[in-house]
Amino acid sequence: MSESKARSHPELGVEQLQAELRRVKYRRRFARSVLCILLVLALVAALAIAAAYLWLPVLRIHGDSMENTLQSGDVVVAVRGLEAEAGDLITFEVNGKLLVKRVIAKGGDVVSIDEDGVVSVNGAVIDEPYVYEAALGTCDVQMPCVVPESTYFVMGDHRAVSVDSRSEAVGFIGEDQTAGKVVLRIWPISRLEWLY
Repeated sequence: MSESKARSHPELGVEQLQAELRRVKYRRRFARSVLCILLVLALVAALAIAAAYLWLPVLRIHGDSMENTLQSGDVVVAVRGLEAEAGDLITFEVNGKLLVKRVIAKGGDVVSIDEDGVVSVNGAVIDEPYVYEAALGTCDVQMPCVVPESTYFVMGDHRAVSVDSRSEAVGFIGEDQTAGKVVLRIWPISRLEWLY
């Protein structure tokens, strides 16, 4: 615009200045909005990670000791702080590895396993429809055995290959060793299932 036109139309300069001010204010509001959204997303992500670590561990299954209940590659969610009962799946740490096994007996119970892999707790044979293959497996623990207080006797569902409380390498699992009770399989989606 020529200088003579600007002098003849002073309101034109004011309009341009106001338009520029609106544009600058819009950019600032937009930048603040983006920053707020990013901060909220970061907070949500941090809370999700904290929840997963502190309350809801997510685990990927490796190996076949829990077949057919769990298969290698399945992803499960555990919940910390839930009390486990006989028949429940728990996750726990042994030698730096997280394992998933089934609780067979709790502190004070007497466990016996015969040569065919039939399990008795307190003198009664337990019903185990989840067992993939009954077997005595690797058993270097004297049977019958009394489960110490505040511990669990755990076994895998695929008894022929599972290394569990029947072996001194794993032994009894202290309640303080557990990382949670396994409650849900989330992957693969086609096998999404509550596990308790």
